[in-house]
Amino acid sequence: MKKEEKASISIMKIICISIILILISGIGVMAVNTQLSDVKIVLQNGYEMTALTSKTKVSDILEENNIILEDSQKTIPDLDSEIAAGETIKITDKSYNEVQIAKISEDGVETSLDQLLENYAPVTEKIVVEQVTIPYETVTKNTTNETTGTTNKVLQQGKDGLKEVTYKVKYQNDVEIEKTVISEVVITEPVDRIVQVQKVQTSRSSALPRTSSTSTTGGTTYKITAYCPCSKCCGKATGRTASGTTATAGRTVAASSKFAFGTKLNIGGHIYTVEDRGGAVNGNKIDIFVNTHAEALQWGVRYMTVSVVN
Repeated sequence: MKKEEKASISIMKIICISIILILISGIGVMAVNTQLSDVKIVLQNGYEMTALTSKTKVSDILEENNIILEDSQKTIPDLDSEIAAGETIKITDKSYNEVQIAKISEDGVETSLDQLLENYAPVTEKIVVEQVTIPYETVTKNTTNETTGTTNKVLQQGKDGLKEVTYKVKYQNDVEIEKTVISEVVITEPVDRIVQVQKVQTSRSSALPRTSSTSTTGGTTYKITAYCPCSKCCGKATGRTASGTTATAGRTVAASSKFAFGTKLNIGGHIYTVEDRGGAVNGNKIDIFVNTHAEALQWGVRYMTVSVVN
């Protein structure tokens, strides 16, 4: 019995060793049949690693090496691409723009992936503040319905304004590729250029009599200004005087209450009639009525001798 037991144990050992040898040889055959390839992986920070893998899809290779992309990252080539042994996977920022180059040279050889990767450049952003001119506008005021016999007079010179503009500018390879306005702040408002179209005056006797600024005739010296029927001068634009008459250039003046309505005044050799009053017309001040605001501005302020005509 002991001899039979020993023989049985020996047979069992032989069977076990045979099974183990068969399994080892099977694993060896599987390893031989599985083709492994080396793939270079370049991380965004520039670190390079070589991975030995049997995978060919980019996403599978990254997963196999426990590499997880952030939302702002992408791979070159993309995750669904298939790559071969010796090729490179580059992890970069999504803001990188691909620079297209010729894929086939004159010799008909396809450009390598490394050459393509050399043409990727980062996009940088800068905040730039610039001062920009605001051009003034020209406003034309036509005081006559005629197209001939008119002249242009500049009542106010124009002046450009200034504003400060803040931009967000994107550069690639030191070349500006995008410029976006973030904010604008006006530093100086532009001043309009005002031009008045008026009839050519052949004689000034009707509105602005030809006089010297200082009269040497008898009487009292008054401060003489001019006004027109516009709302700026009168607060209204009816053309009616305080005495009820229609204001007329060359005749109507506004004076203080010490002159009764209808009083004739000799102002610099021209006879006027007191027909109007004014809140600012008091003391030794008299306003002469003219047709337009431009003529009132042209008159300005003069000091002239005034006497009452009996």
